Amino acid sequence: MNKKLLCSVFFIFTIAFCNLTHSQAQQEKQPLAQILLKLEEKYNVKFSYEPKTTDGILISPLYPELSLKQVITQLQLLTQLNFEILSKRFIVITPNKTKDSQNSIQHLEEVVVTNFLTKGISKTNNGTIEADKKAFEILPGLIEPDVLQIIQNLPGIISVDERISNINVRGGTNDQNLILHEGIRMYQSGHFFGLISAYNPYLSESITISKNGTSAKFGNAVSSTISIKNSDELEKTSNAGIGANLLSVDGFAKIKLTHKTELQLAARRSFTDILVSKTYDVYFDRIFRDSELNTASNSQLALDERFLFYDFNAKFLYDIDNTSKLRLNFLNIYNDLDYNQVYITSDNNIQETNSQLNQVSFGASANYSKRVNQKLHFSTELYYSNYDLDAKNNNISNNQSLEQENKVEDYGLRIDITNAVNPSLNVNLGYQFNEVGVTNLEDVTNPNFISLKKEIIRTHAFFGEVERYSKSKNTHLRLGARISYFGKLKELIIEPRFAFNQKLSDYFRLEILGELKSQTITQVIDLQQDFLGIEKRRWQLANDSNIPLIKSQQISAGLSYNQNNLLISLEGYYKNVANITAQSQGFQNQFQFVNDIGSYTVKGIDFLINKRINDFSTWLSYTFSENDYHFENLNNGNAFSNTIDLQHVANASLTYSKTNFKVGFGINWHSGRPYTTPSNLQDNLNNSIEYNQPNSSRLPSYFRTDVSAIYNFKLSKGIKADIGASIWNIFNQTNIINRYYSLNSDDSIIEINNRSLKLTPNLSFRVSF
Repeated sequence: MNKKLLCSVFFIFTIAFCNLTHSQAQQEKQPLAQILLKLEEKYNVKFSYEPKTTDGILISPLYPELSLKQVITQLQLLTQLNFEILSKRFIVITPNKTKDSQNSIQHLEEVVVTNFLTKGISKTNNGTIEADKKAFEILPGLIEPDVLQIIQNLPGIISVDERISNINVRGGTNDQNLILHEGIRMYQSGHFFGLISAYNPYLSESITISKNGTSAKFGNAVSSTISIKNSDELEKTSNAGIGANLLSVDGFAKIKLTHKTELQLAARRSFTDILVSKTYDVYFDRIFRDSELNTASNSQLALDERFLFYDFNAKFLYDIDNTSKLRLNFLNIYNDLDYNQVYITSDNNIQETNSQLNQVSFGASANYSKRVNQKLHFSTELYYSNYDLDAKNNNISNNQSLEQENKVEDYGLRIDITNAVNPSLNVNLGYQFNEVGVTNLEDVTNPNFISLKKEIIRTHAFFGEVERYSKSKNTHLRLGARISYFGKLKELIIEPRFAFNQKLSDYFRLEILGELKSQTITQVIDLQQDFLGIEKRRWQLANDSNIPLIKSQQISAGLSYNQNNLLISLEGYYKNVANITAQSQGFQNQFQFVNDIGSYTVKGIDFLINKRINDFSTWLSYTFSENDYHFENLNNGNAFSNTIDLQHVANASLTYSKTNFKVGFGINWHSGRPYTTPSNLQDNLNNSIEYNQPNSSRLPSYFRTDVSAIYNFKLSKGIKADIGASIWNIFNQTNIINRYYSLNSDDSIIEINNRSLKLTPNLSFRVSF
């Protein structure tokens, strides 16, 4: 199917469903959170509440002729919640104390911007951004609530090569992000070797992103913190859903066992090992085009590949009594590739090359929480995380086999105590212990060589925070610090953090955030051909010789204006990350085989303007930044551009959301990445390439347009369905996302260009009941 036909089919689908009636759906009960979002737009007010306050509450849409005061009265009767009007614009929702004794602890975190970009994304007074899957509607190019794709629409967050496994937050590398799934630290984030999020989007209900001013509870990552959670409240009834797209099938279930227990299950499996779709072809071409496996020549007789992925997630909820809860979590992620090539040799013999690549993650956690009294809350959490990457390459023609393995084992304990001193002041104290072990194996035959290295670091950390509101509720401040002792390194680090939010008027807010952070584990690249050139990065721990403890410092200040569904936000930031190694930066120039210790510094501005008009939401985001390396022994000690430096990044999008129909259209543009050119493309000296100044050239600009649409309808009583369609890169734009140079068999220089995804269609169908 050519791209013009695909575009035509998509827009016919859009127009056909845009005019369908939805009066029946309007009469059905809807989640209270969705009702509140619509009321905020209609009456120009903002409801402030804990997300779990509205969990499980369904009501019918209210009559449009009601005044705001009548709406509040009716909501109080229907929900049994307390609605307190603080001003003409702000309304606080709290549980009825006689109905819910669990909320004794005062949570000072408050949403200050709702519908940040689109419905379901909010910003809080401590600088974090939260995405609620229940309220989330649509983003361009997405037909499923993929949490790691959603966050890339936020200013300052992008993947320079379109891969989930390479998310860059304000110039940081992906391994510098702390990704937590139900408290489990994850070392693998993608399926299809980075193109699809590894976290099932239909059980994951919320995601919290912190780019700066991170809570002192979190450590061991110098860039961002991304926390993914499933629903934590018992459902009143069981529910389930199944679905499929052009790559995989999936299902989930929330099973009410007793009035105190619930089991949540979700599973997903690709069918790419059985049936090949257009989407699979595009993804496969993107990942393997420039890898070691793509060495087709005239001597190749046959090629056979088998690829599959799956994930499984389970959560057990047990409300022991009115004051204590137990939560158990389990997660398994799996990628498998078998790749066989058959050749005819120069002497007319047939030879076969077999390659295998497995990527597996396993995680488990247990959390127990207890309300000791009306002010004191206690919780403890245990977790275990295991990541294993294996590659095997049997080259019969050279009578050689190569086996590589990178394994991470991480387990830990965290204890939290929170005291609500008064309604405006919270104090949090805690302790965290974790042990991380990393094993690297390399086994080669002909010549025989084996290398096995294992390193372990144990960390003890104490953390504390004070969070308070002013009496006027206009000022919010969180001050905290984390004190960590790294056993093997014999190093003690104190990391202060703060988040300050000041309401200047009903429409203006000032935000200032800052933090110091450290990190013991990083990803390095020994050779670009490692792990078949597909997942060439391997995890490695800091030591007292060539890989030091990474340290960062960051400060940012922002001003936002929010009135009449218009949001304008401007934020400037400065970020410095020290003690990085050249090996961790993936150089493909004169520094590819050189190691040194240095730093990078990022200075930037994030700008966002978002306007909502009835059922339409449109936004423009823009980031300007400069990201420079500083290595004492590289480039004569002079600064040079970071390999992932994108100086200009812009996104313009438009979404339309009605009760049962949603459509999104978006344009993504950014300036090109830096790369290094050879000084002479024709000649090379001593079988090596002579290069110009590092990262002194730029690739052409990147441009991509995406579109998506979702239609919800009712199959029968109690059974709902939705159909989704999307096209990524609808104009099939050729984008070069990386360029480097190599020598071919006759020692002449060749230019290699890594290209982005081509036009990528996808379809989905889901049923929930």
